[in-house]
Amino acid sequence: MTDADKVIEFAATLKIPEGPKAGEPLVLCQYQQAFIRGALEPDTEMAILTIARGNAKTALAAVIALAHLIGVYDTQPRREVLLAALTRDQAKIAWQFVLGFSESLPDDVQEQLTIRRGSKLEIEFSGHNGGIVKALAAEGKSNLGSAPTLVVLDEFGFWSETKGRELEQSLLSGLGKRAGRALIISTSAPSDTHPLSQLIDNPPNGTFVLEFRAPDGKPADDLDGILAANPGASEGVGSSVAWLQKQADRAIARGGSALTSFRLLNLNQRLSDETRDMLLTVDQYLAIETDKVPKRQGDCIIGIDMGGAVSMSCAAFYWPETGRLECLGAFGSEPTLAARGEADGVKDRYVEMNTRGELKTIGGQVVPIAAFLRDTLSHVDGENVVALVADRYRQAEFTESLVQAGIRVPVVWRGFGFKDGNEDATRFQRACFDEQVFTAPSLLLRSAFADAVCLRDPANNIKITKARSKGRIDAASASVIAIAEGQRRIARPVKGATVVGWV
Repeated sequence: MTDADKVIEFAATLKIPEGPKAGEPLVLCQYQQAFIRGALEPDTEMAILTIARGNAKTALAAVIALAHLIGVYDTQPRREVLLAALTRDQAKIAWQFVLGFSESLPDDVQEQLTIRRGSKLEIEFSGHNGGIVKALAAEGKSNLGSAPTLVVLDEFGFWSETKGRELEQSLLSGLGKRAGRALIISTSAPSDTHPLSQLIDNPPNGTFVLEFRAPDGKPADDLDGILAANPGASEGVGSSVAWLQKQADRAIARGGSALTSFRLLNLNQRLSDETRDMLLTVDQYLAIETDKVPKRQGDCIIGIDMGGAVSMSCAAFYWPETGRLECLGAFGSEPTLAARGEADGVKDRYVEMNTRGELKTIGGQVVPIAAFLRDTLSHVDGENVVALVADRYRQAEFTESLVQAGIRVPVVWRGFGFKDGNEDATRFQRACFDEQVFTAPSLLLRSAFADAVCLRDPANNIKITKARSKGRIDAASASVIAIAEGQRRIARPVKGATVVGWV
């Protein structure tokens, strides 16, 4: 019998410790059994389970931890199980599950358990070579001397970058002392750059990954997406399908951060948990994406966001008459797009953008502005380009590049501070909400708006900024200034139009 079979058989002897079904026999769902089998394979050193909130992932880890504690599998002496979380209260939840399940054990086994509450949360087992379970908060340096045989990292996707990283490194480095293994259980991290996302996207050797996530690009109330992220719902574990659908409807009605939180926690999607306002939420952005983009018609306005030494340069093309929006980006050719993607924590996203024709490389380490402007104008060759909109902060450099490129188009100078930024961002949002912006599916734009958030000053003016330091919002910035200028031109009175007056 394999270790996984032993644990699954052991789980059938336990009773549910809390909730509506408290006291009933524990029955493992298919996905829970699959995780146990993958986690306890002989060559598995780390097992990762990401699933929506409320699917009993902490309880599942507690079952494995209890089985390890009393020697159901791996009977090496003085087994040490560490339940680690961002805070002591979070770690206590997993510890209480272990304690609750232990009450289902035979009386002679329970007599060998010593429970310690107080400053330390521990459960010590004196039989079968002995073992101990400890609950730990994210204080990494205080755990450098541990030699665990099993580590559970609970809600790892929300650990902080400082204390959380210290605890992670101290625990995982200690596993090698006694051939231990790690169980990482969490909802998705809010970004692709988080260590959890990196482990899932680029799993090291000996890593088992089981991920349940709603597909991107679907409405929040899509039933298939809800079931994909909540496999327990159809098997009677956690939240019911009806409850999840009601929460989806409520989140859609409220919008904003409520909808973002629902997607992150209940659909297990990688979305920023940024508390600042998003320039456009995921659903608001998806509303402007369409497979039936209007034609190029009327005047064309081009927004330019010039990149620096390592940043992206972008051009957004907007036709106010039809609402059509296009966007192109460029990096220098050194380093490669693949290397830039690794450095920015987005893996092969830039390479995919290049394949889709949304991103190209120009020049060496820095994008030459004159060459980029020539390439930009060639993209709309034959169109009636009435204005370029650019950041006045780099006015001299931009003007020199226009002369060098031989381009003669009127330039509208805008700032990205609160004064111009508030007007442009507000006009941009209004245009999107009023269905005056349409774009073809664009990975470049989707990525940019996912990282674009708004800062507010005391007068409640907004300006856009990055949600994370390595985020690329250049395409969003270019789109904002282009669309805002287009909206200003639409609002201006037409010359020669009849003026209505009072008599």
